[in-house]
Amino acid sequence: MSEMPVREGPVLVLGSSGIDIIGRPDKELAPGSSSPGSLRFASGGVARNVAENLARLGMETVLITAVGDDPEGRNLLEKTAASGVDISHALIDPDVKTGAYLAVLDHKGALYIAIDSMSAASAIQPSYLQKFHNLFKKSSAVFLDANLSPRTLQSAVKLARRYNTPIAADPTSTVLAPRIKPLLADLWLITPNAVEAETLCPLAGPDELPSKTIASAKALVSAGVEIAIITLAESGLGYATVAQSGHVPAVYTEILDPTGASDALTAAVLFSLLNGIPVDEAARLGAAAASLTLRTTGSVVPDLSLELLYDQLL
Repeated sequence: MSEMPVREGPVLVLGSSGIDIIGRPDKELAPGSSSPGSLRFASGGVARNVAENLARLGMETVLITAVGDDPEGRNLLEKTAASGVDISHALIDPDVKTGAYLAVLDHKGALYIAIDSMSAASAIQPSYLQKFHNLFKKSSAVFLDANLSPRTLQSAVKLARRYNTPIAADPTSTVLAPRIKPLLADLWLITPNAVEAETLCPLAGPDELPSKTIASAKALVSAGVEIAIITLAESGLGYATVAQSGHVPAVYTEILDPTGASDALTAAVLFSLLNGIPVDEAARLGAAAASLTLRTTGSVVPDLSLELLYDQLL
Protein backbone atom coordinates (compact mmCIF):
# COMPACT_ATOMS: atom_id res chain seq x y z
CA MET A 1 0.00 0.00 0.00
CA SER A 2 1.37 3.41 -0.90
CA GLU A 3 2.04 6.03 1.73
CA MET A 4 -0.50 8.38 0.19
CA PRO A 5 -3.07 6.28 -1.70
CA VAL A 6 -5.22 8.23 -4.12
CA ARG A 7 -8.31 6.13 -4.73
CA GLU A 8 -11.78 6.78 -6.00
CA GLY A 9 -14.76 6.23 -3.74
CA PRO A 10 -16.23 7.50 -0.49
CA VAL A 11 -14.60 7.40 2.92
CA LEU A 12 -16.29 4.79 5.10
CA VAL A 13 -16.44 6.01 8.71
CA LEU A 14 -17.32 3.64 11.55
CA GLY A 15 -17.85 4.43 15.22
CA SER A 16 -19.64 6.64 17.69
CA SER A 17 -22.32 9.28 17.46
CA GLY A 18 -23.78 11.21 20.35
CA ILE A 19 -25.12 14.42 21.76
CA ASP A 20 -22.55 16.90 23.09
CA ILE A 21 -23.47 18.77 26.25
CA ILE A 22 -20.82 21.41 26.93
CA GLY A 23 -20.73 23.76 29.90
CA ARG A 24 -18.42 26.75 30.33
CA PRO A 25 -18.41 28.91 33.48
CA ASP A 26 -18.22 32.68 33.31
CA LYS A 27 -15.53 32.73 36.00
CA GLU A 28 -13.35 30.21 37.79
CA LEU A 29 -15.20 27.05 38.77
CA ALA A 30 -16.32 26.80 42.36
CA PRO A 31 -15.79 23.18 43.50
CA GLY A 32 -18.81 21.74 45.27
CA SER A 33 -21.11 24.46 43.99
CA SER A 34 -22.87 25.48 40.79
CA SER A 35 -21.16 28.08 38.62
CA PRO A 36 -22.95 30.62 36.41
CA GLY A 37 -22.07 30.08 32.77
CA SER A 38 -23.36 28.80 29.44
CA LEU A 39 -24.50 25.41 28.17
CA ARG A 40 -24.67 24.21 24.59
CA PHE A 41 -26.02 21.09 22.94
CA ALA A 42 -24.68 19.84 19.60
CA SER A 43 -24.16 16.75 17.47
CA GLY A 44 -21.00 14.88 18.44
CA GLY A 45 -19.17 11.58 18.60
CA VAL A 46 -15.69 11.00 17.19
CA ALA A 47 -16.71 9.08 14.08
CA ARG A 48 -19.69 11.32 13.43
CA ASN A 49 -17.56 14.46 13.78
CA VAL A 50 -14.92 13.08 11.42
CA ALA A 51 -17.65 12.18 8.91
CA GLU A 52 -19.23 15.64 9.02
CA ASN A 53 -15.87 17.38 8.65
CA LEU A 54 -15.05 15.21 5.63
CA ALA A 55 -18.42 15.92 4.05
CA ARG A 56 -18.04 19.67 4.58
CA LEU A 57 -14.64 19.47 2.90
CA GLY A 58 -16.39 17.98 -0.14
CA MET A 59 -15.53 14.31 0.39
CA GLU A 60 -18.19 11.69 -0.24
CA THR A 61 -18.66 10.09 3.18
CA VAL A 62 -20.60 7.10 4.49
CA LEU A 63 -21.17 6.73 8.23
CA ILE A 64 -21.90 3.45 9.98
CA THR A 65 -22.88 4.27 13.55
CA ALA A 66 -25.50 3.26 16.09
CA VAL A 67 -28.14 5.31 17.89
CA GLY A 68 -31.14 4.50 19.99
CA ASP A 69 -34.67 4.45 18.64
CA ASP A 70 -35.37 7.72 20.40
CA PRO A 71 -35.88 11.39 19.48
CA GLU A 72 -32.23 12.20 20.23
CA GLY A 73 -30.98 9.51 17.87
CA ARG A 74 -33.30 10.41 15.03
CA ASN A 75 -32.48 14.11 15.39
CA LEU A 76 -28.77 13.30 15.42
CA LEU A 77 -28.99 11.33 12.18
CA GLU A 78 -31.14 13.98 10.51
CA LYS A 79 -28.63 16.73 11.30
CA THR A 80 -25.72 14.56 10.19
CA ALA A 81 -27.45 13.78 6.90
CA ALA A 82 -28.14 17.50 6.40
CA SER A 83 -24.37 18.12 6.47
CA GLY A 84 -23.92 15.80 3.50
CA VAL A 85 -23.07 12.51 5.19
CA ASP A 86 -24.69 9.28 3.92
CA ILE A 87 -26.33 7.81 7.05
CA SER A 88 -28.42 5.20 5.24
CA HIS A 89 -26.40 2.36 6.81
CA ALA A 90 -26.64 3.62 10.39
CA LEU A 91 -28.10 1.22 12.95
CA ILE A 92 -31.16 2.37 14.90
CA ASP A 93 -31.38 -0.01 17.85
CA PRO A 94 -34.33 0.12 20.28
CA ASP A 95 -32.22 -1.69 22.89
CA VAL A 96 -29.62 1.07 23.30
CA LYS A 97 -29.64 4.72 24.31
CA THR A 98 -28.21 7.32 21.96
CA GLY A 99 -24.71 8.28 23.05
CA ALA A 100 -23.84 11.45 24.92
CA TYR A 101 -20.74 13.40 25.90
CA LEU A 102 -20.80 15.74 28.88
CA ALA A 103 -17.89 18.18 29.22
CA VAL A 104 -17.18 20.97 31.66
CA LEU A 105 -14.70 23.57 30.47
CA ASP A 106 -12.86 26.05 32.66
CA HIS A 107 -13.44 29.77 32.27
CA LYS A 108 -10.61 29.96 29.71
CA GLY A 109 -12.17 27.32 27.47
CA ALA A 110 -9.89 24.39 28.34
CA LEU A 111 -11.37 21.00 29.18
CA TYR A 112 -11.75 20.57 32.95
CA ILE A 113 -13.54 17.22 33.12
CA ALA A 114 -15.67 15.06 30.83
CA ILE A 115 -17.83 11.95 30.90
CA ASP A 116 -18.89 10.04 27.83
CA SER A 117 -21.59 7.44 27.34
CA MET A 118 -20.94 5.88 23.94
CA SER A 119 -21.88 2.26 24.60
CA ALA A 120 -24.38 2.39 21.73
CA ALA A 121 -21.46 1.83 19.36
CA SER A 122 -21.11 -1.68 20.78
CA ALA A 123 -24.39 -2.54 19.05
CA ILE A 124 -22.45 -2.60 15.77
CA GLN A 125 -21.47 -6.27 15.66
CA PRO A 126 -19.23 -8.03 13.10
CA SER A 127 -22.33 -9.63 11.57
CA TYR A 128 -23.75 -6.16 10.90
CA LEU A 129 -20.59 -5.09 9.07
CA GLN A 130 -20.68 -8.21 6.89
CA LYS A 131 -23.85 -6.86 5.28
CA PHE A 132 -21.84 -3.98 3.87
CA HIS A 133 -18.71 -5.71 2.62
CA ASN A 134 -19.17 -3.97 -0.73
CA LEU A 135 -18.74 -0.60 1.02
CA PHE A 136 -15.31 -1.71 2.21
CA LYS A 137 -14.48 -2.72 -1.34
CA LYS A 138 -15.47 0.52 -3.04
CA SER A 139 -14.27 3.01 -0.41
CA SER A 140 -11.14 5.11 -0.76
CA ALA A 141 -10.38 4.59 2.96
CA VAL A 142 -11.93 3.27 6.16
CA PHE A 143 -11.85 5.25 9.40
CA LEU A 144 -12.42 3.61 12.80
CA ASP A 145 -12.86 5.02 16.27
CA ALA A 146 -12.14 2.90 19.34
CA ASN A 147 -15.68 3.05 20.72
CA LEU A 148 -16.31 -0.02 18.56
CA SER A 149 -15.83 -3.34 20.35
CA PRO A 150 -12.52 -5.18 19.86
CA ARG A 151 -14.27 -7.88 17.81
CA THR A 152 -15.92 -5.32 15.57
CA LEU A 153 -12.66 -3.43 15.10
CA GLN A 154 -10.94 -6.66 14.09
CA SER A 155 -13.76 -7.53 11.71
CA ALA A 156 -13.60 -4.08 10.09
CA VAL A 157 -9.84 -4.38 9.63
CA LYS A 158 -10.23 -7.83 8.10
CA LEU A 159 -12.82 -6.56 5.62
CA ALA A 160 -10.70 -3.55 4.67
CA ARG A 161 -7.58 -5.68 4.21
CA ARG A 162 -9.51 -8.07 1.95
CA TYR A 163 -9.89 -5.21 -0.53
CA ASN A 164 -6.59 -3.41 0.20
CA THR A 165 -8.55 -0.42 1.49
CA PRO A 166 -6.39 1.93 3.63
CA ILE A 167 -7.37 2.02 7.31
CA ALA A 168 -7.21 5.11 9.52
CA ALA A 169 -7.95 5.06 13.24
CA ASP A 170 -8.34 7.33 16.25
CA PRO A 171 -7.65 5.73 19.67
CA THR A 172 -10.36 8.06 21.07
CA SER A 173 -9.15 7.98 24.70
CA THR A 174 -6.48 6.45 26.91
CA VAL A 175 -9.09 4.00 28.23
CA LEU A 176 -10.04 2.80 24.73
CA ALA A 177 -6.60 3.01 23.07
CA PRO A 178 -5.64 -0.59 24.00
CA ARG A 179 -8.34 -1.76 21.57
CA ILE A 180 -6.28 -0.26 18.74
CA LYS A 181 -2.90 -1.60 19.85
CA PRO A 182 -3.27 -5.09 18.27
CA LEU A 183 -4.18 -3.44 14.95
CA LEU A 184 -1.18 -1.10 14.57
CA ALA A 185 0.50 -3.15 11.84
CA ASP A 186 -2.68 -2.90 9.74
CA LEU A 187 -3.06 0.88 9.95
CA TRP A 188 -2.26 3.37 7.23
CA LEU A 189 -2.92 6.39 9.45
CA ILE A 190 -3.31 6.97 13.19
CA THR A 191 -3.96 10.26 14.99
CA PRO A 192 -3.60 9.91 18.77
CA ASN A 193 -2.83 12.64 21.24
CA ALA A 194 0.43 12.40 23.17
CA VAL A 195 -1.05 10.47 26.12
CA GLU A 196 -2.85 7.99 23.85
CA ALA A 197 0.36 7.49 21.86
CA GLU A 198 2.21 6.65 25.08
CA THR A 199 -0.50 4.09 25.88
CA LEU A 200 -0.12 2.51 22.45
CA CYS A 201 3.66 2.55 22.33
CA PRO A 202 5.47 3.37 25.61
CA LEU A 203 8.67 5.23 24.89
CA ALA A 204 11.87 5.71 26.84
CA GLY A 205 13.48 8.77 25.33
CA PRO A 206 13.67 12.55 25.43
CA ASP A 207 11.22 14.36 27.68
CA GLU A 208 11.25 17.70 25.91
CA LEU A 209 8.64 18.57 23.32
CA PRO A 210 8.45 18.27 20.37
CA SER A 211 11.34 15.77 20.30
CA LYS A 212 9.46 13.24 22.41
CA THR A 213 6.38 13.44 20.20
CA ILE A 214 8.36 12.94 17.01
CA ALA A 215 10.05 9.96 18.68
CA SER A 216 6.62 8.57 19.66
CA ALA A 217 5.40 8.97 16.07
CA LYS A 218 8.49 7.12 14.83
CA ALA A 219 7.85 4.36 17.38
CA LEU A 220 4.32 3.91 16.03
CA VAL A 221 5.73 3.68 12.51
CA SER A 222 8.21 1.06 13.75
CA ALA A 223 5.19 -0.85 15.11
CA GLY A 224 3.74 -0.99 11.60
CA VAL A 225 1.70 2.20 11.13
CA GLU A 226 2.45 3.95 7.84
CA ILE A 227 1.66 7.51 8.97
CA ALA A 228 1.51 8.60 12.62
CA ILE A 229 0.37 12.08 13.62
CA ILE A 230 0.43 12.90 17.33
CA THR A 231 -1.35 15.98 18.60
CA LEU A 232 0.06 18.20 21.36
CA ALA A 233 -2.68 20.79 21.84
CA GLU A 234 -1.01 24.22 22.13
CA SER A 235 2.37 22.66 21.25
CA GLY A 236 1.22 21.63 17.77
CA LEU A 237 1.77 18.12 16.46
CA GLY A 238 4.49 15.66 15.55
CA TYR A 239 4.36 13.32 12.58
CA ALA A 240 6.36 10.48 11.09
CA THR A 241 6.45 8.04 8.19
CA VAL A 242 9.17 5.61 7.20
CA ALA A 243 10.73 8.33 5.04
CA GLN A 244 10.24 11.54 7.04
CA SER A 245 9.26 13.13 10.33
CA GLY A 246 8.71 16.59 11.71
CA HIS A 247 6.86 19.02 13.94
CA VAL A 248 4.11 21.48 13.04
CA PRO A 249 3.52 24.36 15.47
CA ALA A 250 -0.01 25.05 16.61
CA VAL A 251 -1.87 27.85 14.85
CA TYR A 252 -2.40 30.37 17.66
CA THR A 253 -6.05 31.12 18.33
CA GLU A 254 -8.43 32.02 21.10
CA ILE A 255 -10.07 28.91 22.57
CA LEU A 256 -13.83 29.08 22.77
CA ASP A 257 -14.43 25.33 22.92
CA PRO A 258 -11.95 22.47 22.36
CA THR A 259 -14.66 19.91 21.60
CA GLY A 260 -14.14 18.30 18.21
CA ALA A 261 -10.79 19.95 17.45
CA SER A 262 -8.89 16.66 17.23
CA ASP A 263 -11.64 15.16 15.06
CA ALA A 264 -11.35 18.11 12.67
CA LEU A 265 -7.58 17.58 12.51
CA THR A 266 -8.04 13.90 11.70
CA ALA A 267 -10.58 14.63 8.97
CA ALA A 268 -8.45 17.35 7.37
CA VAL A 269 -5.38 15.09 7.33
CA LEU A 270 -7.38 12.21 5.91
CA PHE A 271 -8.96 14.43 3.25
CA SER A 272 -5.58 15.87 2.29
CA LEU A 273 -3.78 12.54 1.99
CA LEU A 274 -6.57 11.01 -0.06
CA ASN A 275 -6.27 13.94 -2.45
CA GLY A 276 -2.55 13.49 -2.95
CA ILE A 277 -1.34 16.25 -0.63
CA PRO A 278 2.06 15.40 0.94
CA VAL A 279 2.20 14.36 4.59
CA ASP A 280 3.91 17.50 5.87
CA GLU A 281 1.37 19.78 4.20
CA ALA A 282 -1.50 17.53 5.29
CA ALA A 283 -0.28 17.87 8.87
CA ARG A 284 -0.29 21.66 8.59
CA LEU A 285 -3.82 21.62 7.17
CA GLY A 286 -4.84 19.40 10.08
CA ALA A 287 -3.43 21.92 12.55
CA ALA A 288 -5.38 24.65 10.74
CA ALA A 289 -8.60 22.65 11.02
CA ALA A 290 -8.06 22.16 14.75
CA SER A 291 -7.42 25.88 15.22
CA LEU A 292 -10.61 26.82 13.39
CA THR A 293 -12.62 24.38 15.50
CA LEU A 294 -11.15 25.69 18.76
CA ARG A 295 -12.71 29.06 18.11
CA THR A 296 -16.06 27.65 17.03
CA THR A 297 -18.88 27.25 19.53
CA GLY A 298 -19.67 23.84 18.15
CA SER A 299 -18.01 20.52 17.36
CA VAL A 300 -17.64 21.18 13.61
CA VAL A 301 -16.91 24.38 11.68
CA PRO A 302 -20.10 24.86 9.61
CA ASP A 303 -18.39 26.54 6.64
CA LEU A 304 -15.29 24.33 6.59
CA SER A 305 -13.53 24.14 3.23
CA LEU A 306 -10.05 23.55 1.85
CA GLU A 307 -9.82 27.25 0.98
CA LEU A 308 -10.63 28.17 4.58
CA LEU A 309 -7.88 25.84 5.81
CA TYR A 310 -5.29 27.47 3.55
CA ASP A 311 -6.52 30.91 4.61
CA GLN A 312 -5.96 29.89 8.22
CA LEU A 313 -2.38 28.89 7.42
CA LEU A 314 -1.75 32.30 5.91
